[in-house]
Amino acid sequence: MELISLVGNCAAFLTTISFLPQAIKTIKSRDTRQLSLPMYLLFVAGVALWIVYGLHVNSMPIIVGNVITLLLAGSILTVKIKSTFSSKRG
Repeated sequence: MELISLVGNCAAFLTTISFLPQAIKTIKSRDTRQLSLPMYLLFVAGVALWIVYGLHVNSMPIIVGNVITLLLAGSILTVKIKSTFSSKRG
């Protein structure tokens, strides 16, 4: 494996795994008061665009890393949206 591929794989792994603790904490506690809805909306949209880009340039580190990040950040976003709208109803 080339050094630059190793760097790309490590970068994808680290940035992806960084969302795991927040995702676990948010899903368990359902507490999203301190999370910014606009930030997560923009971030998830950006990650989706990275996936499109990764598919276009056929880069597996970009594709795999961002698909997993999308699942983790998307789960946090889903809890945040549900929490935001349920608190406005009650």
